[in-house]
Amino acid sequence: MDLSIFLEAQTWVTMLTLIFLEIALGVDNLVFITITTDRLPPEKQHIGRKLGLLGALVMRIIFLSFASLLVHMTSPLFTIDLGFYVHGVSVRDLVLLIGGAYLLVKGVSEIRGMLGLEEERAKLSEHHEKARQIGLGRAIGTIMAMDVVFSIDSVITAVGLADHLIVMIIAVMLAVILMMLFIDQVSNFINSHAEIKILALSFIVAIGALLVTEGLGIATGIHVAGMELEKLLVYCALAFGLILELVQMRYNSNLKRFRAENGLGADGTPLATSNATTAATTDAPATASDDVRKA
Repeated sequence: MDLSIFLEAQTWVTMLTLIFLEIALGVDNLVFITITTDRLPPEKQHIGRKLGLLGALVMRIIFLSFASLLVHMTSPLFTIDLGFYVHGVSVRDLVLLIGGAYLLVKGVSEIRGMLGLEEERAKLSEHHEKARQIGLGRAIGTIMAMDVVFSIDSVITAVGLADHLIVMIIAVMLAVILMMLFIDQVSNFINSHAEIKILALSFIVAIGALLVTEGLGIATGIHVAGMELEKLLVYCALAFGLILELVQMRYNSNLKRFRAENGLGADGTPLATSNATTAATTDAPATASDDVRKA
């Protein structure tokens, strides 16, 4: 191993670029880990997130170690020719199709569960709680399997940018370590705000649809800052939606504090008026009853 490469400025520029790309391309993986580990018992969620990222790191290092095989993963196994649509299907395409289809089903299923108040029912019923929860091994296995899907493009990008395996592995390790530092905060924030969780699940569905279309060869082929244009647009939509949700949450928080400081109820009316109205409504049936008794 020639360590003199670390004396070259180009090596460090490449490494920083790879770390940035790994984190940027790993947002979907972080969201998926958050959604998956949310089904673990509360006391196992922390270790589940850490082990999930560790498993993702192992999968990426294995991928990088067999970088030469990635060339064959993009070679067509067979060709679909429908006249108006011609596409050579490779191993990479099959992985993207299967992974994308799984994300679509997973995202839609989770959204339906939220709309059906599945999590709230689990708090009231032991039966619903057991039905909702999964084991730690299953969660880690699912995360590692899906990381194959999430990491294909980032690993191919890394191979194209760096000439030395050690540089790629160090960049991936540093990126995963950085994600480990913030995974709990990100997960807790998503899981404690229903509107953010729905946004995250919608993002998972969008990524799933994107992977399916990419596996079918339906893409612009345009790259911006090392990312496909389609994925960049999805990320921008997520960022826009997140900003809107944060602004709405801040507004609700300010409004709640303002009403509390000024003696206003949840509907914005003064508490005295609200209490008087409630008392009048409560006393009305009693008054009518008294009149009947007097008669």
